[in-house]
Amino acid sequence: MGKRKGAGQKSHRTKRDSKGSGWRRAALAAALGLPCLGLGILALPRQASSEDKSATSTPQATPLFSFCHVGGGTHCVVDGDTFWMNGVKFRIADIDAPETHQPRCAAEADLGRRAARRLHELLNGGPFILRQSGRDEDRYGRKLRLLIRRGTSLGSILVREGLARPYKGGPRAGWC
Repeated sequence: MGKRKGAGQKSHRTKRDSKGSGWRRAALAAALGLPCLGLGILALPRQASSEDKSATSTPQATPLFSFCHVGGGTHCVVDGDTFWMNGVKFRIADIDAPETHQPRCAAEADLGRRAARRLHELLNGGPFILRQSGRDEDRYGRKLRLLIRRGTSLGSILVREGLARPYKGGPRAGWC
């Protein structure tokens, strides 16, 4: 560590000091009223790299999600591909999950409930990034975003587990 800063002396911070440590970020988050996570926080914006130029990324501190079956919500899961966060409704842009509100058959209703429960687990599983890819909103006013955690799309996890299908736009196939 350097000497204490006295009158007329400049602070000499090292590169490591300027980034701050985990406990400093946690203290800053607490002072700003941001949610803290067990091992740290993810609330400060990251700088966009050259590969991010085509898509906007927004780091998110992870709130605790519940379920919301009708109406708006603060932090809740609507179904397997839709959720509310901070009063904004989001749809996962790269997947299509079965409907839970007006399913066309019992099989769709069951798979839709399972997809919603799994999305709930994934959202509550730690920090993630909302990344815009393509248009900002769908025709229902939901923000279209990819959900990324440690470089993996949360939507692709739902697809891999058989709870959703990849979605690239256009008409959706039925689940019955």
